[in-house]
Amino acid sequence: MKKILKIVLWTLVLLLVVTGSLAYYVSRQMGSLDSLEDRKARFSGLSYYDADADAFISPETLPYYPDQTTGGDSGPARFFKRSPNAPEFTLPKKTVTKSDFSETPSDFAAYWLGHSTFILELDGKRILFDPVFENGGPLPFILRRFDASPIKREELPELDIVVITHDHYDHLEAATIRYLASINTEFIVPLGLGSRLEGWGIQKNNISELGWHEAKTVGSLQITALPGIHYTSRSFDDRNKTLWASFAIKGEEKNLFVSGDTGYGTHLKDIGEKYGPFDMAFVEIDGWNKGWPLTHLFPDQAVQLCQDINTQVMFPIHWGVFDLAMHPWDESIKMVADMAAANNLELVTPLMGEKVIPGLSLTNHWWEIKNRGR
Repeated sequence: MKKILKIVLWTLVLLLVVTGSLAYYVSRQMGSLDSLEDRKARFSGLSYYDADADAFISPETLPYYPDQTTGGDSGPARFFKRSPNAPEFTLPKKTVTKSDFSETPSDFAAYWLGHSTFILELDGKRILFDPVFENGGPLPFILRRFDASPIKREELPELDIVVITHDHYDHLEAATIRYLASINTEFIVPLGLGSRLEGWGIQKNNISELGWHEAKTVGSLQITALPGIHYTSRSFDDRNKTLWASFAIKGEEKNLFVSGDTGYGTHLKDIGEKYGPFDMAFVEIDGWNKGWPLTHLFPDQAVQLCQDINTQVMFPIHWGVFDLAMHPWDESIKMVADMAAANNLELVTPLMGEKVIPGLSLTNHWWEIKNRGR
């Protein structure tokens, strides 16, 4: 009996240690928020903030129709196992390190690093967007990648600016922010997100928080935060406590749009009329489902977005890494490619890690190549 009690006791101790360790790990991934009093004091005057609910307001309410969900069971359990929609082969990519980047950033170039993570070089500045190099959840085994990132965070080149569109785990990785805390880099983020970054070590004076239609000038670049139909959260009780945004990046000769995560709405035509035309748009193309029709863009809406904001060049992002919406990994890009061709829209589709100069570099439909590999 004593032996059994001892085994039970040690089992309970082990469970407590494991549970405590997991809870501590998750808490470090969530990040902190401004106090309720600070949020209300800062944001109550905004038309897109509800002080009573303490929440930012999407231009359109996000519906959820469980009975219309396609692709299988949309419950959270799917994020804990390998996706049945993942590719059955290693995706081609160009593995890159610091030595692959020039000391001086280009006047115009881009590197897609997978999903919504990319580096934009513009007017001699190097900007990193939505850095995520591992999985897309608060624990290593939640929302795993289809394949490894083409670059490790430790191999990132010298950066001038980091832009975050919103705080979801597939767009904001705590480990990467902690790594960047030792580097004197400027962060441009939507309202309320600065507190999370500070909690991970970023100095307050290196953070610029923007509301919709507010701009930050860095050298010759004007970076403007713009509306989107979406939401934010990193925990069960912090929904919409921070803002989300799309961005216009205007340089000396180029004017670019970054969609962030958004559903389709009239805000896109408004952006086109006020801030367009755009030379190119980085547009999310994946994550759509009839069960949540306004949370992300459907492929036809991604093409329509380009028409609304007045651009002839699309750089697809938000695909190829995670299964967010239960459809085959290449379904979105195939649909977008077909629709883009039918609408005379140029696609820029580099391999992950490949440097491209839009308008000069040739890219192909690499997802259709039969002899795939690194």
